[in-house]
Amino acid sequence: MKCPFCNPRREDVVHEDGLIRIVLDSYPAGRGHLLVVPKRHVERWDELTWEEKAALIRGVEMAMKALKEALKPDGFNVGMNLGEAAGQTVPHLHVHVIPRWRGDCRKPRGGIRKAVLDLEDENLSMRGRWVENRLSGEEVEAIKRALRLRSRDH
Repeated sequence: MKCPFCNPRREDVVHEDGLIRIVLDSYPAGRGHLLVVPKRHVERWDELTWEEKAALIRGVEMAMKALKEALKPDGFNVGMNLGEAAGQTVPHLHVHVIPRWRGDCRKPRGGIRKAVLDLEDENLSMRGRWVENRLSGEEVEAIKRALRLRSRDH
């Protein structure tokens, strides 16, 4: 399988530096769903250097600040699926940054803990939902602008 994170579509990349990329999720669980990805192809956390681990954490912080500025969410889900048994479907480590709004789902209680309940991901089975979650070009540009400002801070 060709790795979508090693050679992402240019239009999906909202930020890039020497160690990481921040990209739009192709199947967004919510509006503004971003992925923070190491540029070097690795599948497991223990394959990362300490510098790459720090860059991923910095990227998560940059993504959250840019999303707060551009989309004004009320909260975030941030997490990783490490290994096939944990639901990792792309064999390239990545961190999900998903903005959340009050009322965006009926039962947000439990957050990412719901992942172990063995329930089908309704977002992936309902194509219209992830199409609906895609951002407009204007929203993507607002995130890119905010990330350019954040990259100067780090």
